[in-house]
Amino acid sequence: MQDESSDNSYGVAAGELRSFIERYERLEAEKKEVADQQKEVMAEAKGRGYDTKVMRKVIALRKRDKDDIAEEEAVLEMYKAALNMV
Repeated sequence: MQDESSDNSYGVAAGELRSFIERYERLEAEKKEVADQQKEVMAEAKGRGYDTKVMRKVIALRKRDKDDIAEEEAVLEMYKAALNMV
């Protein structure tokens, strides 16, 4: 009887495992679809004359804290001044 309950609980665990894997795979497919859509947006922007490299930097900056950005920019300016790049 113990073998039966072990097989049964194994079946439930296998089903749950399959469910997790399938959910993850669906999310991977969705992630790829979103990435493809993002590429299309950038291609459209580039076609309209926008600099997509700069756009990506702006997008990255918008995700960051304003104080962190200000601190980084201040250090960058200090380094540029030290190297006579200003």
